[in-house]
Amino acid sequence: MAAGALRFYGQSVSHDTIVILDFGSQVTQLIARRVREAGVYCEIHPCTVGLDTVFDLQPRGIVLSGGPASVYGEHSPTIARELYQAGVPILGICYGLQLTALLHGGQVAGCSEREYGRTEIEVVQDDPLFADLPRRQVVWMSHGDRIESIPGVEVLATSANCPFAAVAIPELSFHGVQFHPEVMHSEHGAQILANWLFKICGCAGDWQMGSFIDEEIARIREAVGPQHHVLLGLSGGVDSMVAAVLIHRAIGE
Repeated sequence: MAAGALRFYGQSVSHDTIVILDFGSQVTQLIARRVREAGVYCEIHPCTVGLDTVFDLQPRGIVLSGGPASVYGEHSPTIARELYQAGVPILGICYGLQLTALLHGGQVAGCSEREYGRTEIEVVQDDPLFADLPRRQVVWMSHGDRIESIPGVEVLATSANCPFAAVAIPELSFHGVQFHPEVMHSEHGAQILANWLFKICGCAGDWQMGSFIDEEIARIREAVGPQHHVLLGLSGGVDSMVAAVLIHRAIGE
């Protein structure tokens, strides 16, 4: 669902919510898919969304996606540092990790060799993010920049060309991975995301896609009230079509 398509067209308040901030990655939808497959509701919003919108959702955790830009570029997307001051667990993936480093006094520079494809990492410190997983595992890398330093960092995993393959910054409630756990090529990626959801964010994992329609119909009826008058802007796209079908099921013509 595109952010803002219909504000009450969202999760039931009885479920945990993960907010994914999109920095332009081609696989952001895969992050959402993995989160939902784990039984946790999530919403994707552009990285330009206001922090009030993010915090109004009372998220259990926030994911900063990857993206094609270099974080040190003049017009590269960014976020407000206040996001890190709310005490909400944050997971930065690739660009999201590099941006966090840059915003907090770290250094990010271009690599002499782009790291792309299957890469073996070694977990070098115990952390809930890698609970019950092997010390050596294959992940999928896709980046042309590398982090040179991050203040306050705890290195969790490294690779031959990436000294900060996975990190934690406890002061910021932040975990970051330079690789993409959402893609199938990362052999334990789904479990890494699940560890973050359940062991770090404390999600219950009680949301199911099958219950989504019934819950949304109930929320629409509550939002509309007894008047049954709704003005819907129907563009013909997927979001507004789905909204139209749900409204029709909820209140009829």
